[in-house]
Amino acid sequence: MQIEHFSLEGPLLLTPQVFADGRGFFFESWNQRRFAEALGVAVEQAPLFHQDNHSRSSRGVLRGLHYQLEPEPQAKLVRCVVGEVFDVAVDLRRSSASFGQWVGARLSADNHQQLWVPVGFAHGFLTLSESAEVLYKASGYWSKGSERSLRWDDPTVAIAWPLEELNGAVPQLADKDGAAPSLDSALAAGDVFR
Repeated sequence: MQIEHFSLEGPLLLTPQVFADGRGFFFESWNQRRFAEALGVAVEQAPLFHQDNHSRSSRGVLRGLHYQLEPEPQAKLVRCVVGEVFDVAVDLRRSSASFGQWVGARLSADNHQQLWVPVGFAHGFLTLSESAEVLYKASGYWSKGSERSLRWDDPTVAIAWPLEELNGAVPQLADKDGAAPSLDSALAAGDVFR
């Protein structure tokens, strides 16, 4: 497995070794030991995953930016198994030197890459292909009381979404994502991490 670090501490881009031939391909999509090595921790210290999530979206659907606070924070290991998405993690750790900054990666069925989104980050993605299916492992369970959203187009965060690839279409959002607060509002409400 190839591990790429971003300019922000925490998120990782994981690229598995893919064995392909005329019949198709095979790769190991999850291995606790290798994941712990990628994080630089002992196997018993690596995050445990409590649920797997699977979404299907059409071109232009933007999901996020989502995160969960205590007592049920979630880290996510995200991959796209059909199509292509632009996947983003935003640092919401107010004590971090990179608070409010983001990283992004194109995840696709072709590149098999996975984005590790640790606790303390909001997560979201924009569907770039006609449709896309995204799978992600989550530490912690979904909790309505802990769930929060951050505005996808907050100018303070300034995510460079590849909107030009939508040919003029406006991203399709869930109602809760369209009404999500700005980073400044989330900070003022105490809805960020320490």
